Amino acid sequence: MSTRKASEGQEPVIESRDQLVAPMQAGEKPREQWRIGTEHEKLVFRTADFRAPTYAEDGGIRDILMSMRQFGWEPVEERGPDGTVNTIAMSGSDGTISLEPAGQLELSGAPLETLHQTCAETGRHLDQCKLVGEACGVGFLGLGMWPDKAREDLPIMPKQRYEIMRNHMPRVGNLGLDMMLRTCTIQVNLDYSSEADMAKKFRTGLALQPLATALFANSPFTEGKPNGFLSYRSHIWSDTDPHRTGMLPFVFDDDFGYERYVDYMLDVPMYFVYRDGTYINAAGQSFRDFMKGELPALPGELPTPSDWWDHLSTAFPEVRLKSFLEMRGADGGPWNRICALPALWVGLLYDDAALDAAWDLVKGWTMEEREHLRNAVPAQALDAPLPRGGTLRDLARHVLDIAHDGLVARGRQNSMGDNESGFLAPLKDIVASGKVPAQRLLDLYQGEWNGDISRVYEQAF
Repeated sequence: MSTRKASEGQEPVIESRDQLVAPMQAGEKPREQWRIGTEHEKLVFRTADFRAPTYAEDGGIRDILMSMRQFGWEPVEERGPDGTVNTIAMSGSDGTISLEPAGQLELSGAPLETLHQTCAETGRHLDQCKLVGEACGVGFLGLGMWPDKAREDLPIMPKQRYEIMRNHMPRVGNLGLDMMLRTCTIQVNLDYSSEADMAKKFRTGLALQPLATALFANSPFTEGKPNGFLSYRSHIWSDTDPHRTGMLPFVFDDDFGYERYVDYMLDVPMYFVYRDGTYINAAGQSFRDFMKGELPALPGELPTPSDWWDHLSTAFPEVRLKSFLEMRGADGGPWNRICALPALWVGLLYDDAALDAAWDLVKGWTMEEREHLRNAVPAQALDAPLPRGGTLRDLARHVLDIAHDGLVARGRQNSMGDNESGFLAPLKDIVASGKVPAQRLLDLYQGEWNGDISRVYEQAF
């Protein structure tokens, strides 16, 4: 989730729809300026007893963050309602390290030109985590969900926006607190050249998001036992908040563009407004009312561009638009799959021929068929049936071939002369084996581990 940094100076107020469209229009970039931003979360555990560390304990989350200063990271602080100043993130040349609601650690990577740079960034970050972890007595686990922790087992981080969200989630869904406290994801952020280019990438990414969920499915356990799903993290999103999640049918309409997305966001209920270092609770209130100066939380005030940007970060569909597109369907995982997710989407979306070929595979599906596939994937992954026959595994082979060709066509080579297509190898292995990561974990649980879920911590970075 986003980390808010205080803005400086007086901002103008929003008085027209043009100002709502402006961030999306500002995201338009010529191809040579397209970048890749990769985000990945990981679970943090005490190596002595596998407990999730609290924020303030010795060797806990605060100490982990502050230990990153030795690598050039600088603290981002937030003052709580009681006046306490907490470090909530670290900022550096590789992006931002932030803490999620129950202490999951996230790297929101810098915008980079190539997948080679992305994977180098990921490697640096995980090396730093290992060194800090050894000093603090913690390890890091790449899964889509805590395999053995109940909600009450997990600490709460002192970040103001999370308190508002935690109080609101149970009012709108049954699993929102699980999303906040127990899950981890990998995400990639990508650019577009125009409104039409954005719309085509959004549609293709949304239609193929169930495939990404299947390939990265990595959350088969809940509280120490198999939960009947392969991506329980993905299932959780189906019962989090229907007003801000899902497949967004309007994206597939012929007239989809910035204005349609603005209309969608105006109907997404608000969470908060940020003023003078404090998050003001506006949960369930309307940004449309805010535009009229009638927001109950701030009567008489009009929103600023920062308020709109904050609001754009509080919708959680399978693909999200801000001034870039976010691909949001994948479970957390280990180092090689962190690099594989951006490889998949860059290969499909950053080459025109690949984008056309990928869209051709899915453009004939109805919205009902798209929804059915998305709902089948959390339990069935690559075995989910396709709308017109076959399984998702059949589609995966074609899609990976298209992504491979797209990466080859990009021609971005490292110093050894290798192009970017090698980063797809973990996904090709998954399709060839017929088993997604969750199925491999279940095989270990039912075999070598003999039902001992604590053995999962052997998968730590």
